[in-house]
Amino acid sequence: MSTTQQPQHSVGVKLTPQATDQVRRFIEQEAVPVNTAGLRIAVLPGGCSGFKYGLNIEEQPLADDIVMDEGGLRVFVDTFSAQYLDGVTIDYVSGLHGSGFTFDNPNASGGCGCGSSFNV
Repeated sequence: MSTTQQPQHSVGVKLTPQATDQVRRFIEQEAVPVNTAGLRIAVLPGGCSGFKYGLNIEEQPLADDIVMDEGGLRVFVDTFSAQYLDGVTIDYVSGLHGSGFTFDNPNASGGCGCGSSFNV
């Protein structure tokens, strides 16, 4: 039985160098297999504006994930989330009020003060 690989699709998600470095640190801390592990970026129903972002370190992609390379980092996106993530830039910021990931989504028509919730 031969296996054929599905053509790779892409989503216009960008991670800043600061975000990429922080994700690499999380992957090291999670002790997951570096050759298959990556960052899952998801859009989930909920949040104060209708949708919220989800970030998670996973050992490997799911069969129907879009797998991308972003600055040498594997990124996994499911097909539902892909439609909302095109053009999104993810950054990691640190300041007096704490640190965390931020999302700049040109497709969002609104959001709220938390920065991780949006609507389209």
